[in-house]
Amino acid sequence: MKDHPVIPHALPFLLVLAAWPLAAEVVQIKLPPETASFKPGPGSEIANGQCLTCHSVEYVTSQPPLPPAFWAASVKKMRQSYGAPIPEEQVAPLLDYLSRNYGSGTNAASPSVPSLAPGGIPATTAGPALAGQTVAARYGCVSCHKVSDKLVGPPFKDIAAKYRRDANAFARIAEQIHQGGSGKWGSVIMPPFPMATDAEIKSLADWILSCK
Repeated sequence: MKDHPVIPHALPFLLVLAAWPLAAEVVQIKLPPETASFKPGPGSEIANGQCLTCHSVEYVTSQPPLPPAFWAASVKKMRQSYGAPIPEEQVAPLLDYLSRNYGSGTNAASPSVPSLAPGGIPATTAGPALAGQTVAARYGCVSCHKVSDKLVGPPFKDIAAKYRRDANAFARIAEQIHQGGSGKWGSVIMPPFPMATDAEIKSLADWILSCK
């Protein structure tokens, strides 16, 4: 049988087929870690614990200064439309914090941030140590972690099992809480909590390491 000549106008189609395996190759994009946090102050721990589990801090800071009614409607939308697990008792202090720091009655200047010692830990400790469970609830840890079951992040018992025999367990857990980030337990981003005190971190770490 005589070979058929290649029709010139079919060449582009053949070239596309030849390049198809290259085009089908999966391209991995690695985003930089999320390290920004809300302005320090009363209620910032709720904003960091609840808001940053779904979006970056820029979602709030990029909004124009607006009255409390706007923030109330936004929080309501996040809870009802997007399923944000914000407890009812945290709604009022969260709205107060957003209105005071990002509302129409505030300016753009950020309050001074406490000086940090090496490793990102505050140089001073404020207030008495709290029970680990109380600290976990205050900073919204329980929105992403349970003791025994995986939620958004790993269960506390798995964290305890990983670090219980590690001599640097406290430092590793403290760094993760203060600086946030991802990669240790998957791609899910953990928001940073730079406002947590040494006493709170110690109490929380001790409690996490005791979970079985």
